Amino acid sequence: MNSATVRHILDTIENMFPDAHCELHHENAFELTIAVLLSAQCTDETVNKVTKDLFQKYKTPLDYVSVPIEELEQDIRRIGLYRNKAKHIQNLCRLLIDQYGGEVPEAHDELVKLPGVGRKTANVVVSNAFGVPAIAVDTHVERVSKRLGLAGWKDSVLEVEKKLMKRVPREEWTLTHHRLIFFGRYHCKAQNPQCQICPLLDVCREGKKRMKTSMVRKNKEQTATSKK
Repeated sequence: MNSATVRHILDTIENMFPDAHCELHHENAFELTIAVLLSAQCTDETVNKVTKDLFQKYKTPLDYVSVPIEELEQDIRRIGLYRNKAKHIQNLCRLLIDQYGGEVPEAHDELVKLPGVGRKTANVVVSNAFGVPAIAVDTHVERVSKRLGLAGWKDSVLEVEKKLMKRVPREEWTLTHHRLIFFGRYHCKAQNPQCQICPLLDVCREGKKRMKTSMVRKNKEQTATSKK
């Protein structure tokens, strides 16, 4: 893919979602880390409902480790995989207290050492909490990148991230991450993408395939109707 096509894609999604942002509610790096950890295989909407009360009850890492694990499990019960996540949260908080003075580290290499924090979570935290350019590849970013040809169909999540980092100017990494999420969440959905009204249909191999299939089906229906 040439740079002009990449620029066309970036400018188009910017025009579509100029106000794209992190939709997880948080007041600081610690709350964001907890929210992103909870968001694995769960919608941001559900996480925000849970953290509304959670962040009122728990303010610091010490607060989370001062209650029985069963109590924390009940507090996040509406979240998928809540038992594992409660365990990760308490282990993460203990590590923050023991090794980082109760503060979330700013360095990506340190963040990924925390329980329950993978590369994607670390990218979200460094970019949104500490202003370090990063591209976190979630399901939306991966799907959209592959459909638009910014990455290959068989690319791993890490390969998608590396290709986006190579093709997108570094100063646009964080905003592009948010815009790709909004584009995938509200427009280029997994099951029912809005291909027929998509301004990127001209460069989308998935969209062209879907529209061609739709046209073939429509022609067959019209032919069958005319023969009756």
